[in-house]
Amino acid sequence: MEIAGKVALVTGGAVRVGRAIALALAERGADVAITYRTSATEAAATADAIAACGRRSLALACDQRDAAQVAAAVARIERELGPVDILVNNAAIFRRTPFPDLSEADWDDHLDTNLKGPFLFARAVAPGMRARGRGKIVQIADVCAFRPWSAYLPYCVSKAGIVALTQGLARALAPEVQVNAIAPGTVLWPDDVEEDARARLLQRIPLGRAGDPEDVARTVIFLIEGGDYITGVVIPVDGGRLLA
Repeated sequence: MEIAGKVALVTGGAVRVGRAIALALAERGADVAITYRTSATEAAATADAIAACGRRSLALACDQRDAAQVAAAVARIERELGPVDILVNNAAIFRRTPFPDLSEADWDDHLDTNLKGPFLFARAVAPGMRARGRGKIVQIADVCAFRPWSAYLPYCVSKAGIVALTQGLARALAPEVQVNAIAPGTVLWPDDVEEDARARLLQRIPLGRAGDPEDVARTVIFLIEGGDYITGVVIPVDGGRLLA
C-alpha cells in the first residue's frame, strides 16, 4: 500500500510516539486524523504540523474506553476526510502500579484504555477496509508484553493482550487487511526514572543506547508500504533489549 493519498487515523497522536507517527504519515502524503483524551493544546499543534505538510488534518477528543465515542469519531473522520485506510492504535496510559497497592480501578482503566480501545477502533474501521479490499492496522505494543514488570502489571497485561489481539485480527480480517504490531523498548524515558536507573538499563541493551519515537514511526511506515505479505507479527524496536 502506498501511503500517499490515503486517510490515516492515529490514536493518541497528539504527543510523544503518536505525534511522530502522525507526522511521518503526513510527510509520506497521507491525510491524518488524530485522537486525544486530554491533550487538546498539543493535539491542535500536531494538527497544524500535519497541515504544514500540505495534508488535511483533524484532531478529535475521544475517550476510547467508550464505544459510542469511538464510533462517532470514526464516522466524523470518514465524513470529513474519507474512508480510513490506515489505523495506528497507539493511545495508551502508563502508570506505576505496584502490586500491593494495585486497585481494581487501576486495572480496569489500563485494560479498558490500552486493550478495549484498540479493539473498538479496529471494529469500527475494519468492515469498511474489507469492503474496499484493502487496509492496514498497526498496533503499538511494548516489550513488556514478553517481559512483564511487576510494578506495572496492568499495563503489561494490556500490552500482552495487544499481541493476542493483533494475531487474532490478522486471521479474522485476512486477506484484505494486514494487522501487525510494534513492540518498542526504551524510546522515551518515563519521568520517574532516575539517571542511575537509566544508565543500568542502557547497559542491558545490546545497542547500548535508547531509541527515539522516529524509530517507531519508521517501522510503521515499513509495515504499511513494505509489508503487504506480512500479517500477524510483532516487530521489536528495542535495540536488542529482549535478547538481554
